[in-house]
Amino acid sequence: MKKIGILGGVGWASTVDYYRAISEGASRHFAERGHSSPLPIPPMTIESVTQAKTRALRGVAGDEASWVGFDAVFRDALLTLEGAGCDFGIIASNTPHARLHAIRQGVTMPILSIFDATAEATASTGASRALVLGTTVTMQATNYADRLAAEGISANNRLPDAEIAEMQAMIDSDFYGGASDAAHARLLAFCNKHAKPGTAILLACTELPLAFPDNLDDAVFEADGHLFVNPSAAHVAAALKEALSD
Repeated sequence: MKKIGILGGVGWASTVDYYRAISEGASRHFAERGHSSPLPIPPMTIESVTQAKTRALRGVAGDEASWVGFDAVFRDALLTLEGAGCDFGIIASNTPHARLHAIRQGVTMPILSIFDATAEATASTGASRALVLGTTVTMQATNYADRLAAEGISANNRLPDAEIAEMQAMIDSDFYGGASDAAHARLLAFCNKHAKPGTAILLACTELPLAFPDNLDDAVFEADGHLFVNPSAAHVAAALKEALSD
């Protein structure tokens, strides 16, 4: 099996879930093939960055120079994972993927994109429209829209700044360290307001799927009258496929 490097910490609760999902997914894979306990899981190294630091280093959309410090933190973490002998890396967070073009400079090991995994999962639903929910960085950027367009899927137009700020505030208050008791209802109210019928809703912050504990391992699922895509689960599936490949 290939060794996985997980860049985590943004936030820690979703990093924990990545490790769990990879471990349980590998265990199921080998159990189905008749392996006895203890079931194998891929070797992994986790490099956890400090979310408070990375949040403070966020730059301004369209100003490349303003992201230098942010990019450097993630690049150094990936280089640490590379130095630990990891065969490939994954970043257990949507937000830094918007900067992957800069973060991966100088890193030689492959980095699996959450955008690619999510776009493929969304295409599998047959939906022609998508609503992208996530942090301010994710919702202001066009990375998801561009990648979805390659699959023939139209993403929502950028929401008003006040709505984006509401989603960021929800993530910070109801999804830090897990999903609060109010998280599910608050997220659902936002979806009801912005998702048209037949729209695939991308839970494009790795904390947002925590509001649906019964579907944490489902890349695509239906709940509360909506069709959801779980980028974290799609990303984990891609990592498992790569780790278990010859």
